[in-house]
Amino acid sequence: MWNRRRFIAASIASSAIGSFAAAPTSPLLIDSHVHVWKHDPAFPFAPGAHPPAEDASPETLLELMQANRVARTVLIQVSHYRWDNSYLASVLKQYPGKFHGVCRVNPEDPVAPDHLTQLTQQGFHGVRLSPIAGAEGDWIRGPLMPPLWRRCAELKVPMTILTPVTRLPDLVPLIEQNPGLIVVIDHMADCPLDRPDELQLLVALARYPKVFVKISHMWSLSRESFPYRDADAQVKRLNDTFGSKRLMWGTDWPICLKQLPYDKAVALFRAHLDFLPATDREQILSKTVQQVWSFGL
Repeated sequence: MWNRRRFIAASIASSAIGSFAAAPTSPLLIDSHVHVWKHDPAFPFAPGAHPPAEDASPETLLELMQANRVARTVLIQVSHYRWDNSYLASVLKQYPGKFHGVCRVNPEDPVAPDHLTQLTQQGFHGVRLSPIAGAEGDWIRGPLMPPLWRRCAELKVPMTILTPVTRLPDLVPLIEQNPGLIVVIDHMADCPLDRPDELQLLVALARYPKVFVKISHMWSLSRESFPYRDADAQVKRLNDTFGSKRLMWGTDWPICLKQLPYDKAVALFRAHLDFLPATDREQILSKTVQQVWSFGL
């Protein structure tokens, strides 16, 4: 966990460096994955949560976006609040047009589909589920999932999944039952770079045309220093199988600050996807995100 001094220093460095690094001809950038939170008694954290001492405020994020020429951002409900999406709802209301929001609902609550409907009416564009690898994540195979996924499809909002790659086969029945539902797999399902057998579990989902993948977390999967060239082969494999029209990038700010500042998280994708064709890079940097979360740009 980063401390307050490191957090502030990383943010300031990002603003200063990013303003010089981003040339006027930089491609359009839309970040698909960021979290925000604030220590505010009006928006209490969930019992048992242990958020960092420092805030990850939308104001800081907007400064970083401007300095690094990131046009729009998708905000993902952070786990510190669990199923209470009130803070993120307030941010979306305060900064209309800058952000889209992805909510969380309790997947073990039978009324979760109705909660999702209510949150969509409040302006959220999608929901995130996080089944872990162990038995505590077995609810993804349980009876409460089909109605929740069906409601998501009816509402025409994306289903975003954070899960280890070994859990992906559990998604197949739900994907097949909802062929029109957009499903987004976060962080390449955190597939280890040295496990091509496990990567095949993700590649297998390419046969479903509505499944998208975030090529984020290169920094956490890599065993090398920036720009994490040992992750290139995995990203290229996903580009070859899914196609760039179903891949998107994301910084995962401020979680990324454990490894690299915001400006370098942006530069990782802006400048170091050079092993892909230019048209694919342009697609990944903005167009795919707009297919899933339309900003009208």
